[in-house]
Amino acid sequence: MSTRVFSEDIDESSLEKMSDVASQASSFLKAIAHDGRLMILCHLADGEKSVTELEELLSARQAAVSQQLSRLRLEGLIDSRREGKSIYYHLADDRARRIMDLVYDLFCGSHK
Repeated sequence: MSTRVFSEDIDESSLEKMSDVASQASSFLKAIAHDGRLMILCHLADGEKSVTELEELLSARQAAVSQQLSRLRLEGLIDSRREGKSIYYHLADDRARRIMDLVYDLFCGSHK
């Protein structure tokens, strides 16, 4: 795989677009650059989970899980639905699923 090289004679419009994309990428990476949020995404990559299920899977308090879920929702990486008193979360962005597949391949797949 080769690294993309950007031309030094790039026009101002393209440079502005690159800056916008870099900002979006930075926000995305910051959102997943937390072990709790990464674990939530990992579990949601397997399918929809309730808050209670996530609490149990993460061995974490409801407040901590809710805080991380809020950040992931704010970034548009997950979405929720209500069923009675329960709230269920699922991945809402294909980039999240793709990045979780890549993280698994890079960090977990070789350690089977």
